[in-house]
Amino acid sequence: MLALTPDAPPTLLVPRLERGDAEAAVGAPALTFADWADGSDPYAVASDLLRPAGRYGISDSAWALHLLGLQAALPASSYRALTDCLPMLRAVKGPDELARLAAAGAAADRAYEEIVHMRFAGRRETEVAADLADLLRQFGHEQVDFTVVGSGPNGANPHHEAGSRVIADGDLVVLDFGGLRYGYGSDTTRTVSVGEPNAKQQEVHDVVRAAQQAGVDAVRPGVACQDIDRAARAVITEAGYGPQFLHRTGHGIGVTTHEPPYMVEGETQPLVPGMCFSVEPGVYLAGEFGVRIEDIVTVTDDGVRGLNTTDHGLRVVG
Repeated sequence: MLALTPDAPPTLLVPRLERGDAEAAVGAPALTFADWADGSDPYAVASDLLRPAGRYGISDSAWALHLLGLQAALPASSYRALTDCLPMLRAVKGPDELARLAAAGAAADRAYEEIVHMRFAGRRETEVAADLADLLRQFGHEQVDFTVVGSGPNGANPHHEAGSRVIADGDLVVLDFGGLRYGYGSDTTRTVSVGEPNAKQQEVHDVVRAAQQAGVDAVRPGVACQDIDRAARAVITEAGYGPQFLHRTGHGIGVTTHEPPYMVEGETQPLVPGMCFSVEPGVYLAGEFGVRIEDIVTVTDDGVRGLNTTDHGLRVVG
């Protein structure tokens, strides 16, 4: 737990067995440290670092067990999710953060350019997913968070987890993958065709490609987040596939894969230079196939910059 209060230096609370590594990782006297030993109560130590009736922001990914322990030790304290109380602090990236996100995106792009030269037909989804994970690490990711490989009808599930299905000639395959490089996230999606696509597959891919471009083209400072969703969704709806676009158009990205801002109807937050988020419309035809195209973009002073640069066309793989 990192305790940040206005009347004390930043203090990192760690298990005693982790303290040496934690102090070495910081590399400078930027923090003070507190610890607890196995068999003692970490919440008693934590309560000495916090004000009894203080109000605190807490990480979105904090364990419920830890929050309940803090509440029991400090019953007069209160807590709010950092997403709610500090959304802009996380959403707007500085130059160093943008450089890290760009490096992560470039590494993911290199992984894609390699995977399309590997064999798909006759292999299980899990095998292709393992190749993608290896490529992400090869090109600099220290952590792989997900490698979605949705072939044929499995591609109609937006968050399908790679399984034992054997990829066949004629399949479309949704590839959605990412992780962390230099502590910041990558997240990109392309859809490939195993062999030449049929007319319907090409049509749906063309619609999604146009929708994704419409979403990107709508990005500029001052535009409401929901307008990015509206721009992409309008293209898909006009083509007759509106009900098959099942999710929001985008999510913010930074030290976590999903964070504010969200490109979704009802989100009126205006875009600000330095915001980074995905633009990822899709069409999902149950029992047939799915198509999704995703780039990470950042808002610039006068428009938008893409952090993924691989071709959006329907690549044919073997």
